[in-house]
Amino acid sequence: MKPRSSARDLALIATFTGVVAALGVVPAFYPAGIPVPITAQSLGVMLAGAVIGARRGAASLVLLLALVAVGLPLLAGGRGGLGVFAGPSVGYLVGYPVAAFVVGWITEKGGAPYRLSWGVVANLVGGIVVLYALGILGTAWRAHLSVPAAVASAGWYVVGDLAKVVIAALVARGVHAAYPGLLPAATRRADRDRRHEHPIST
Repeated sequence: MKPRSSARDLALIATFTGVVAALGVVPAFYPAGIPVPITAQSLGVMLAGAVIGARRGAASLVLLLALVAVGLPLLAGGRGGLGVFAGPSVGYLVGYPVAAFVVGWITEKGGAPYRLSWGVVANLVGGIVVLYALGILGTAWRAHLSVPAAVASAGWYVVGDLAKVVIAALVARGVHAAYPGLLPAATRRADRDRRHEHPIST
C-alpha cells in the first residue's frame, strides 16, 4: 500500500509552507483602529489549497503554525511565538489550515482540467467565507469587540481579498496546466475516464 504521506507529498507541503512564509515578507498594514493587520499571507492559504489540494494544503498551514508557535518570525511583520495566538489575529491563524482544506476540497471536487470559474468559487468560499467566519469570531473574542464591530473591521480586507481570490485562481490554473494530475481528485477522475474509454473485458 502506498504510504499516506509520500516524499512528494512532504516536499509539496514544505514548499507551500515556504510560500506562505515568504508572503509574510510583504509588510503588514494596520489601518487605524483595526486590531488585525492586512497581510498577503491569505493569498498563500488560497494557493496552498488550490494547487496541492485539501489534505496537503491544510498540512502546509499546520506546519507553518507549528513553526510560528516555536518562535520563528514567519508571520507578516516578523511576528512569531505563542503570543500571537493570544492576540486578535488568532481566529484567522487557526482558520488558515481550515480555509486551505476547504479551498482544496472544493477544487478537488471540480476535477480536471482546472476551471477558472470553479477555482474562483473555491477560493471565495474557503479563503473569504470560511476564513472570515473564524477570524471574526477570534477578533471579537480577543479584542473584546461585539461581533457586529468585528464584522465591520473585517470590511477593510474585502477588496484586497477579492483580488487575491482571482490571483490565486489564475496562478492555480497555470500550475495545473503545467503539472496535470497534481491534485489527487484530478488524478482519480482522469483514471475513471480512461477506464470508461477502455473497459477491461472479462
